[in-house]
Amino acid sequence: MIENTMNAMGAGARRAARALALSSEEQRNKALLASASAIRKRRGEILAANAVDMSEGEEQGLTKAMLDRLLLDADRVEAMASGIEAVAGLGDPLGRVLAEWERPNGLRIQRVSVPLGVIGIIYESRPNVTADAAALCLKSGNAAILRGGSESFHSSQAIYQVLREGLVSAGVDADAIQMVPTTDREAVGYLLSSMGAWVDVVVPRGGKSLIKRVQDEARVPVIGHLEGICHVYLHVGADADMARDVVLNAKMRRTGICGAAETVLVDRAAAEQLLPDVSRALLDAGCEIRGDDEVRQIVAEAVAATDEDWSTEYLDAIISVRIVDGLDHAIEHIACYGSGHTESIITNDDDAAQQFLSQVDSAIVLQNASTQFADGGEFGMGAEIGIATGKVHARGPVGADQLTSYKYVVRGSGQTRP
Repeated sequence: MIENTMNAMGAGARRAARALALSSEEQRNKALLASASAIRKRRGEILAANAVDMSEGEEQGLTKAMLDRLLLDADRVEAMASGIEAVAGLGDPLGRVLAEWERPNGLRIQRVSVPLGVIGIIYESRPNVTADAAALCLKSGNAAILRGGSESFHSSQAIYQVLREGLVSAGVDADAIQMVPTTDREAVGYLLSSMGAWVDVVVPRGGKSLIKRVQDEARVPVIGHLEGICHVYLHVGADADMARDVVLNAKMRRTGICGAAETVLVDRAAAEQLLPDVSRALLDAGCEIRGDDEVRQIVAEAVAATDEDWSTEYLDAIISVRIVDGLDHAIEHIACYGSGHTESIITNDDDAAQQFLSQVDSAIVLQNASTQFADGGEFGMGAEIGIATGKVHARGPVGADQLTSYKYVVRGSGQTRP
């Protein structure tokens, strides 16, 4: 029965989490480095498992974006191993004194970082999430219960078995990292609704339907984001070549990731100067442009945008483009249609940039850089478990530091409260 399986996993994870919270940084890093080495050694097995998933995915009619997320090759396997090593090289997120002070009565108070405990991670087609999530949880002293998507089942299971080797070789309880052994959706429902005694927080990573289900059904806190409707705003002070290059990268580097730009906003005063080169670069790269009436007067190939386009996460080679009446209008548009994920302004006017960066209420805001930098690895976090757009606990890339909480350590000398 799924209930028995899941409760046994939960009990094992809770036991392992207690031990991990007391483990040394050296021991956790040893397990991480051993896991990275095992991934390289068993690359052939991982790729063979991924080939099975890719074949089944093609038969099931997965989209190009989904297949791209699912695909592993030698470079992506190496990136997994390197990512784990990068996590091992990070500073220890545990035991950090975040603040300390002394009260007039002599009590000495410290706020000290501690693990969250047991983290349930539910994700879809990207099998590399198995390695990233496990590494970040281990580094931060958390046990993890992983549940990958059915389309990546063979790949994720192969990676998971390799990771367990690293744990065992370092003397870490293998139950610190566990993977749900079935594709039955009932297991997800049980994890979300009935494992509050074992699971402290859930992190979803995948499409809108998955994340909405997790947010609706979870009986424990959720860290994540529903969708990534990311904007690039071309201010009147933008350099034309930079605008073209950044928009092209933000949209087309990888169209299926949450940091891909979905809407370009262009100042009316600069539209005739900027849009022709930007649109030509996008069109030549195979991107469909959906524009408002003014955009279509400048870009003949653009199709008419609807109101729905401004709030659509395409995750494909499609982008919506709108002319705006300046900085305030751009900020208003993002506030109305954005998802709080990532927004970029392209301008050499630092005053305008500062207004944009301070007034746009998203987890990540950038000046003169691609939205595809919305990534924990690019932030120097080694890897990430996802991007959070909420305002409670973590926000932006969720790395090892964001998978910790804190407790107060108070030292006295016999004080009693009057």
